[in-house]
Amino acid sequence: MIRRRSLLALAGLAGCATQRPLSRPVPLPDGPLPEGGERVLGVLELDGSALGGDGLSGLRVEAPPDGPPRLWAIGDRGSWSTARLRLDARGVPLALEEARTGRLHDTHGQELRPMYQADAESLARLPGGGWLVGFERWHRIWRYRDLDGPAEATGPLPGLEEAPLNGGLESLAVLADGRWLALAEWLPVAGDPGLRAGWLGRPGDWLRLSYRPQPGFDPSDACALPDGGALVLERRFAWTEGLSGRLAHVPAAALAAARPGSVLEGRTVMRLVPPLPTDNWEGVGVFRHRDRLLAAIVSDDNANPIQRSLLMVVSLDGLGG
Repeated sequence: MIRRRSLLALAGLAGCATQRPLSRPVPLPDGPLPEGGERVLGVLELDGSALGGDGLSGLRVEAPPDGPPRLWAIGDRGSWSTARLRLDARGVPLALEEARTGRLHDTHGQELRPMYQADAESLARLPGGGWLVGFERWHRIWRYRDLDGPAEATGPLPGLEEAPLNGGLESLAVLADGRWLALAEWLPVAGDPGLRAGWLGRPGDWLRLSYRPQPGFDPSDACALPDGGALVLERRFAWTEGLSGRLAHVPAAALAAARPGSVLEGRTVMRLVPPLPTDNWEGVGVFRHRDRLLAAIVSDDNANPIQRSLLMVVSLDGLGG
């Protein structure tokens, strides 16, 4: 969740299918593009009210071999949503369809109460089935067999309790080797404002490290790549420039070689800046479509009428297996 005061100053039932149009295409610019902009295949503007109404934070995209991809997302007031993503043969997004929404629950099966308990910000899929959800304010990771079922606590991340209320686990991924990668949005390391606290491993066996975003940016999500690497989504807000983002690649070798105190850095895959459509980028997920590796990126409109919920699909040709 981006800092709400700055953004404000600028200005369902589980299993219930929605019938209204969920998306509309957003035109792409004709002129010069920012670094990596040629990777963009298309952008949709989403009807956030039909997807839980909470804004879209963590993202997961799954593509079965015999059907279209399906998007899964969580919101920062405790909702989850899923919808089918219709693409053309190249991977250009055409529409989001057949949405379902519901509410996340606590470890006793009760619906989460906004805001302190329900601020879900990151989403990851476990290899054996089930989900991980990272929360802010009350900082924690919970495991879910099903997103509409009860949660299971996974144990604390050492030091995460020091994160600001609105600076916790925006980024959570399960890597190809099964290890979990978690990054705090705003928790400097050893007094260095350019580093963010990170964890790599599993509950009870955490390796503490750090991540260096581009100056002025904060990590807002992460996802695994098939070759063992990861993508990290970063975002920035500046009064003079508005909202922008960056998609960065952390190579598999860097994650394999990580030791206590290691600093991870990502190489720029693309910059999410004008003239590309841009907003408060909060979720990224990788998937395959007709033998191509693609990524979907979503923005969180924070229920703010001057923002948009955008879904951008980009090509990862030549990257990450």
